[in-house]
Amino acid sequence: MLENCKTAQERWGGTHQMIDRWLEERQKTLVAFFDISTETAADQQTEQLQLFCGLLMDYVSAGHFEVYEQLVREAKEFDDGGLDLAKELYPKLEATTQVILDFNDKYDTEEHTAQHVDDLPDDLSRLGENMTERFEMEDRLIERLHNIHREQVA
Repeated sequence: MLENCKTAQERWGGTHQMIDRWLEERQKTLVAFFDISTETAADQQTEQLQLFCGLLMDYVSAGHFEVYEQLVREAKEFDDGGLDLAKELYPKLEATTQVILDFNDKYDTEEHTAQHVDDLPDDLSRLGENMTERFEMEDRLIERLHNIHREQVA
């Protein structure tokens, strides 16, 4: 998953500052995800988990309220079929967003984490699969709705 993130950044880095920042946020989110997945000390894991939840929410919010909107604007401007892909993927992205929001609500505070600590390994596994799926869809959107127009947009 982290390797795919680096590959996406290499392919799309420099094409648009907003997408670059967003992909950097994705990488930070992934690093935090792997940190909590490998952390064994409960007190450090709780701290890392709250950091991760914050990064994850920032990443998802930037996607929904900045990046996706920009990509749709470009698709409308160029009217070359990109909106069809957006219409296909957005409901699936919304489903992944709900999984992320549920995870955040369950682990966003120390108290919540303490209540659900036994569920954490399974929840992290489910979240990791969800994030992988989400990143693949986001990469498809960037590729189709931005990269093919980057010279015209620049």
